[in-house]
Amino acid sequence: MGLSRSNFPGSEEMTKKNKAPSPSGLKWFYALLAGAAVGGAVWVALSLGGGRGKPASEPVDLGEIADQELVDLAQGIVYGDPDAPVTIMEFGDYQCPACGQFAQLVKPRLDLTYIETGQAKLVFHDFPLASHAHSFLAARAVRCAGDQDSYFEYHDAVFGTQREWARLRDAAGHFVDLAEETGLDANPFRGCLESDQHADVVTANLRLGQLLGVAGTPTIFVHHGGSGPAQRLGGFQFLDIQRAIEAGGAN
Repeated sequence: MGLSRSNFPGSEEMTKKNKAPSPSGLKWFYALLAGAAVGGAVWVALSLGGGRGKPASEPVDLGEIADQELVDLAQGIVYGDPDAPVTIMEFGDYQCPACGQFAQLVKPRLDLTYIETGQAKLVFHDFPLASHAHSFLAARAVRCAGDQDSYFEYHDAVFGTQREWARLRDAAGHFVDLAEETGLDANPFRGCLESDQHADVVTANLRLGQLLGVAGTPTIFVHHGGSGPAQRLGGFQFLDIQRAIEAGGAN
């Protein structure tokens, strides 16, 4: 599946598979922010992580940004039909072993049971932990792949090779090699990676998760259609998510 960030180019079928939720359809998300006691503008004062020729590998300074602007900038990537009635929202870290388990073991079951059937969609938000040296760069690498409409293919490949790149001193070369192996055009990918492109979006994802009380990864929220609050789950296994989806359907 490919990527769609805001305008969702491509055929109708591809659009339905990759479209990000529109701000007008995120009333429940703003309610979730309100429930987290967020108010007014927030300040994200973080170190600048790289310029052209030096990969941005840590959060950047977003300055003062209002809650709605933060939600708009923190573009979650949708896997499945954007009009599906149930939203499974994941805040994940590419260097987190538990997130790797979720991507390789739980996500395929969710896909087969709920996503392919149009019952639910998965929305992925970056939450790179400071304790993981390469997680911010990995999040940017996946978004660079998304520029070539290969977000989730590359997302899965990064998790699939996590044990290889997580122990490297410099993971940038691995991400470029992986781009070539997954059929991407290496030159624009390398140009994207060796810059600060998408660093603001990844930073906004991180800040949004912090505002929602996310402290570890993966953190999962489940929301049923309408504008009510989302449910934050205590676990991330398939049965945890299945119970939340089925319980909501019974109401």
